[in-house]
Amino acid sequence: MRFMSSLSSSIADLRKSYERAELSESASNANPFQQFDQWLQEALRAEVPEPNAMTVATVGGDIRPSTRIVLIKGYDERGIVWYTNYDSRKGQQLAGNPFAALQFHWVELERVVRIEGRVEKVSAEESDAYFASRPLDSRIGAWASPQSQVISGRSVLVANAAKYSAQFLLNPPRPPHWGGFRLVPDRWEFWQGRKSRLHDRLRYTQEGDTWMRERLAP
Repeated sequence: MRFMSSLSSSIADLRKSYERAELSESASNANPFQQFDQWLQEALRAEVPEPNAMTVATVGGDIRPSTRIVLIKGYDERGIVWYTNYDSRKGQQLAGNPFAALQFHWVELERVVRIEGRVEKVSAEESDAYFASRPLDSRIGAWASPQSQVISGRSVLVANAAKYSAQFLLNPPRPPHWGGFRLVPDRWEFWQGRKSRLHDRLRYTQEGDTWMRERLAP
């Protein structure tokens, strides 16, 4: 017997008409980095919750994709940067398969940005500079948490934090297993919700030193 709760039925009936904006070829930027900067700045001005939050999707040696939410910490023509524990699941997956996909979802603006490309580590100097700018508790936390490993309980984290706080005091150095990744995009997609599910989708793909912009069917 197939089971479906009343909650499942109500979820299936959820619908929303997207009517806030449109995305046309003539009004969009020919450079996807500039288009991304425009949309991110608009998300910041709109004060949407966590405008810097992005999903990172990676694939490990078992060919199983996995996702998690991280925070963008920088972007320019070189790519999109975030920081993490290199020994984490995503770090290990990227070590074996250095390609990933990112996604930003700004619900209030009815917008999604998808980005795909090769991933590389940022320089040690960049990682050092960003680590030094973090609050002290966050710097201690980078030492205290064996990210993605099984632990017996929260007490392990608390004990580790106390240990490294006593060891490093106010000047914890950057852990050797912690630093930045940069995704170097070769494909972007900008999605703007539209009425009747006839959404606007513009895809940018790299061809040499130029970007080709195409409209995709929703």
